[in-house]
Amino acid sequence: MRIVVLAGGTSTERDVSISSGLLVASALRKKGHHVVLLDVFTGYEKDILDVDELFKQNYSFTDTAKVGETISDIDEIRENRRDKTNRFIGENVIDICACADITFFALHGGEGENGQLQATFDLLGLKYTGSGYLGSALAMNKGLTKSVLIQNKVLTPRGEIFKSIEETDSWKIFPCVVKPCSGGSSVGITIVETREDFKQSVREAFSYGEREIVVEQYVKGREFAVGVVGGKALPPIEIIPKEGFYDYKTKYQAGAATEVCPADITPEQDSAMREAALATFKALHLESYARMDFILDKGNNAYCLEANTLPGMTPTSLLPQEAAVEGIGYAELCELIIKYSLEKYNK
Repeated sequence: MRIVVLAGGTSTERDVSISSGLLVASALRKKGHHVVLLDVFTGYEKDILDVDELFKQNYSFTDTAKVGETISDIDEIRENRRDKTNRFIGENVIDICACADITFFALHGGEGENGQLQATFDLLGLKYTGSGYLGSALAMNKGLTKSVLIQNKVLTPRGEIFKSIEETDSWKIFPCVVKPCSGGSSVGITIVETREDFKQSVREAFSYGEREIVVEQYVKGREFAVGVVGGKALPPIEIIPKEGFYDYKTKYQAGAATEVCPADITPEQDSAMREAALATFKALHLESYARMDFILDKGNNAYCLEANTLPGMTPTSLLPQEAAVEGIGYAELCELIIKYSLEKYNK
């Protein structure tokens, strides 16, 4: 197959996306596919475009990626773009994707995951991996996710959406969690113990360009994730941070957390989380694959925190670890994602 892997972009998760994209492209090439790895934002910035030659060469816009402890300087990336515009889709991206059998979205956060790019590809008749624009939009907005889960009787922490710092004066529950409404990789998320620290956390959450933030009750317990691939829930994986919680630094720095899969839980706990993951997948109109995050409290209540429609595929990512327990290798997982994504176009 001819496959474009789209990575990069301008979200706070840019580095994570590039790391995922490099691994996906490499795995698919080893399976015999012709793969072009593109940065969706910078595109292919050359005057002569020979798409056939790009696929023959297995072109990549980069061959290195490092997820640091902090996010990339997005303003610098915009400044270095050749056409100096703010358009999300870079030069020649659409033309190259149009010549592929499918585009693998290795994007995380922002326009790459919130349904906007999915809707654009739908309008242009281009095939891509993962959920469509509706499911992507619902899952990306944590406030909408919470509303949908409550309506579908999926257990989730109590919370509210706030559109300004002033509105948050009405929040009275502590400890609590403050998070940007549409962010990912735990960027901007803080756990707040007291009202004295609350305002600073609220300001930080709004500092990432969000118009809304979510504040929710803090549920103390064990952290888990459950992937769904092709309508089947994978084994729950437990995440045990060595300190603090599962934030951006802990997620992508090797050794910062211990991940256990299959998790040390009872069959009943395993079944409950898998059922909740599938219920969330269905409620949010997700397709092909996704990953749901949970907190399991002392009362064995599994609270669904959010759904990730384009879960990470980095060396430390959770979904590949869950798949491995089921005997699914990394390259096979990438091909399964493509297989199930293509099936939605054949219905």
